[in-house]
Amino acid sequence: MRRVEMGKSLSEIVKHRLKKLDNIRKLGFNPYQYSFEKSHISKQIIENYDSIAEKVDISIAGRVMSIRRMGRASFFHIQDEGGKIQAYIQENKVGKKVYQLFDNMDIGDLVGIRGKVFKTKTGEITVFVEKLEILTKNIRPIPVIKEKEEKIYDAFTDKEQRYRRREVDLIVNPEVKNVFILRSKIIQWTREYLNENGYLEVETPILQAIYGGAAAKPFKTYYNALDQDYYLRIALEIYLKRLLVGGYEKVYEIGRCFRNEGIDRNHNPEFTLLEFYQAYVDYFYMMDFVENYFKYIAERIGKKVFIFEGYVIDLSKKFKRESFFDLLSEKIGIELQNLTEDELKNICNKYEINTKPQWNKGKLMDEIFKELVEPELIEPTFVMDYPIEISPFAKPARHGRNDIVERFELFIGGQEFANSFSELNDPIDQRQRMEEQKKLKDRGDEEACDIDYDFLNAMEYGMPPAGGVGIGIDRVVMLFTEQRSIRDVIFFPQLRTASQ
Repeated sequence: MRRVEMGKSLSEIVKHRLKKLDNIRKLGFNPYQYSFEKSHISKQIIENYDSIAEKVDISIAGRVMSIRRMGRASFFHIQDEGGKIQAYIQENKVGKKVYQLFDNMDIGDLVGIRGKVFKTKTGEITVFVEKLEILTKNIRPIPVIKEKEEKIYDAFTDKEQRYRRREVDLIVNPEVKNVFILRSKIIQWTREYLNENGYLEVETPILQAIYGGAAAKPFKTYYNALDQDYYLRIALEIYLKRLLVGGYEKVYEIGRCFRNEGIDRNHNPEFTLLEFYQAYVDYFYMMDFVENYFKYIAERIGKKVFIFEGYVIDLSKKFKRESFFDLLSEKIGIELQNLTEDELKNICNKYEINTKPQWNKGKLMDEIFKELVEPELIEPTFVMDYPIEISPFAKPARHGRNDIVERFELFIGGQEFANSFSELNDPIDQRQRMEEQKKLKDRGDEEACDIDYDFLNAMEYGMPPAGGVGIGIDRVVMLFTEQRSIRDVIFFPQLRTASQ
């Protein structure tokens, strides 16, 4: 941005830039070009300087990030996908008309330049501009201006504005761009891990007549062609298990799911979920498989230790395995097995945990666990064997207690990362559990599910014993990019609509 704009209002700056846009057109230049042929990106020029200096013609395109004008010559920096590089332009080199074009350019403009590379007296690698093209004229200034070392830089620090204007955040905060590049790689490596282990990637419906596979409140919509209420999926589970019935033995899906619930730094209503299912294995097998997955991603990144939620997380160590009931009993100092609902509600009252009348024993225990135990599970820990009431798709435990199922959740840094079952494949038991869920829903539990008769019919054909896992990809990215908010790993997180 030129100094003439300093201190002016946004509307005044836009008006000033629109005048420059008109000037550019009057000079005979198209300020919104169709294409530009690049030979290099900035990183390649810097890394290969010795072999191209002053003898190789290069062409590069990017966004102008700083301008230092000195009469008939100027320095400016452009930013592209490889980083930033300085350019030097002289009127007597490019001609008066092109220099007039440059004189109407601002920080934020997209340009293409051609020339040769040299080093300034201070040793900075620089492109000596022989040809300059305006590719896109910027009208709205990049937010927040500050000066440093006689150059003009742009900063963008307000968190909410960064989320609302992610495109600007990516322009002025390069480290943010790196987070999302790593996110893309993590998803790619996740697919590699599963594909290398023989899994088939599939796609299942997002719009569903019956929602299920998790305890969550759905988003509701209306299907005009069918004249019927539909829901955005809350999980991937049901259809993937129907594919097990169909004969696929290893399937997975990475897809968007939607839960009409609260927004905080660990939850976004629209999120990316990974679920995978394998026939003829159980949750013990899946514990090893999930642990190896996290170690696999860490190895691909090239680190074993990460900072998450302020804690040092060492993924090279063996993950712990603990019992849900043992951890909770130890925390509250009471054996849980024979407690009544009223006694559990009294414990909730003691620890100021809000409850709802329709909650059963399993739900009460789970809420106590979330409040008192989960925050202390810092090192990677598999918590095993959950109450049956909150796990309607998990097989009963093999050690004799009929109130426990074979389920684990993985916790790291006090946060849940994975949820897994030895999948229930008894259609009669599954029907009874779904009927119990329907009763809970009728009593006002918005997270309980309806009976999915198509799924029950599928199970009656025979579903193989299987292990299944769900992993929130956004939280995985938070761990491996060392971010403290889910909004920092989602390009465009949900926010309340701002007034224009």
